[in-house]
Amino acid sequence: MEENAVNIGVEEIKKLIPHRYPFLMVDRVIDFVDNERIVTLKSVSCNEGYFEGHFPERPVMPGVLVLEAMAQSAAILSRLSSNGAPEGCYLYLVGADSVKWKKMVVPGDVLRIEMNYKQRRGPLWILEGRVLVDGKIVAMGKVSAMESPQ
Repeated sequence: MEENAVNIGVEEIKKLIPHRYPFLMVDRVIDFVDNERIVTLKSVSCNEGYFEGHFPERPVMPGVLVLEAMAQSAAILSRLSSNGAPEGCYLYLVGADSVKWKKMVVPGDVLRIEMNYKQRRGPLWILEGRVLVDGKIVAMGKVSAMESPQ
């Protein structure tokens, strides 16, 4: 797969999706192909609030937040793409299929989130992706999202 390097930081990401601290799960966009795919990064810090209770003795990023990082990456793809969600629309997660978590995510990990556009039916987007840490898959699955006005 040919790389199409971009360097979109968190300030630009916040212009594309409504998520903010503590729920913004994407730090950077590093690869983008219009209407096809996106690759994003999330650096997992020991200072993430959820580690206080998940789990105090052995911090593990909740799997649902890894899934949320996939969904946010999909939303960014929809906003950057030329056939993407129209201005003034948010993408809301409406489904997750065949999601599997393969390894735990811990402080110090950098998530590489790879999302691929699969299908669009009107306002419904279907994407498939995987999340890697150090080249190893930690999660994979499909997400469905629906465009809706703000």
